[in-house]
Amino acid sequence: MTDYPEIVRPLVDLEPAHEFFVGIDSDGCVFDTMEIKHKECFIPNIIKYWGLQSVSRFAREAGEFVNLYSKWRGVNRWPALIKTLDLLRERPVVERRGAEIPMAPKVREFIESGRPLSNSSLAELVEETGNPELAKALEWSEAVNATVADMVHGVAPFAYVRESLEKITAQADAIVVSQTPTEALTREWKEHEIDRYVLTIAGQEMGTKGEHLRYASKNKYDDDHKLMIGDAPGDMSAARENNAFFFPVNPGREEESWQRFYEEAWDRFLNGTYGGDYEATLIAEFEKALPETPPWQR
Repeated sequence: MTDYPEIVRPLVDLEPAHEFFVGIDSDGCVFDTMEIKHKECFIPNIIKYWGLQSVSRFAREAGEFVNLYSKWRGVNRWPALIKTLDLLRERPVVERRGAEIPMAPKVREFIESGRPLSNSSLAELVEETGNPELAKALEWSEAVNATVADMVHGVAPFAYVRESLEKITAQADAIVVSQTPTEALTREWKEHEIDRYVLTIAGQEMGTKGEHLRYASKNKYDDDHKLMIGDAPGDMSAARENNAFFFPVNPGREEESWQRFYEEAWDRFLNGTYGGDYEATLIAEFEKALPETPPWQR
């Protein structure tokens, strides 16, 4: 029998109660929290901890593009940080101001290390190496979490989410699949009393979204009985890794997306008419909303 880290046992040990399985992202998908988390929590702390005060306007633009308005939307905070710094470094206006944008080589090594991209994993690495760049990275990430805990509350689920969750759990096993820390996810789902609709809540400590789906669903459900709901390309990639269908919640049109899911897409998933042209049409709309090139390069 394969040995798994103890932290992922809730996913591995999930016993199917239904024939269908659904993974559901949280930030920007169930809750309208992406804007407040990135604009008020992540980006101000990036500017503070990574020394970007002299180019704060451009740092905000880069951070918002990466995390909210591009194909990188929803990516784990560490790759998102590096992408933000790289985009900022490439801007001529930033270069003209003589700003030194960190390369963060040790953070890049952490991303490529195969370790879980979580604070606890990074803290172990800091303890092992004593590296000052990694220590600063951990301090930044912990500051982000503290700001989120202090500021982000009272943000209700999008319209049609609760009704959709009731439909889902009547006929399928559902879990939360996210790269947000599990503590924050659990707090938000409990605050709005929707945690009862899911069997478990998987955050960044349990691995990638693709790993969450694999641990929970592999060899337990038929491929055409698996669905991932998300608002980011990473959610779609996780679905594809696991031969699951993908339902996109379109950024800026979230309530319309959930209404479509509640009134139309869920029944199609159950009756076997979701795949093919129907799913392809939804994905084409989704991909159009998330460009690869930032506006200042167009």
